[in-house]
Amino acid sequence: MATVELRFSALPEHVRTARLVAAAVARRAGVDEAVLDEVRLAVGEACTRAVGLHQNGGIPAPVKVLLIEEEKQFSIEVGDEAPHAVPGGPGDGPGDTDVEIEEDEMGLAVISGLVDDVEVSAGESGGSIRMRWPLTPPATLPA
Repeated sequence: MATVELRFSALPEHVRTARLVAAAVARRAGVDEAVLDEVRLAVGEACTRAVGLHQNGGIPAPVKVLLIEEEKQFSIEVGDEAPHAVPGGPGDGPGDTDVEIEEDEMGLAVISGLVDDVEVSAGESGGSIRMRWPLTPPATLPA
């Protein structure tokens, strides 16, 4: 299992670099070429969301992206350190506006539309979006 870890300052201009790195690592891992645009878009949405959460919360910590090649799948996890309202908890986080909540939900909806296997977790110490894609089996040459 190979893992690439990318950390970047929560600035919008770094999202493009994260997208390019994710696509390059996904290609090398064996993700189907037809899916690479979806990988780029999904990583862009997840990183943009994390950057926004960090900027809105005044969090100086970097955004963290893990690119993980496993035997039959490739996964990307984008993590943030922004406190999230816990479902069933006491209301939304301080300073959250309806517009910020709608943008967050829209970004998650876009990611869910791009990626079949997505897992979102959130809590008081941060959150993550984990996206998975199957790897294309290597072509076998006829004997």
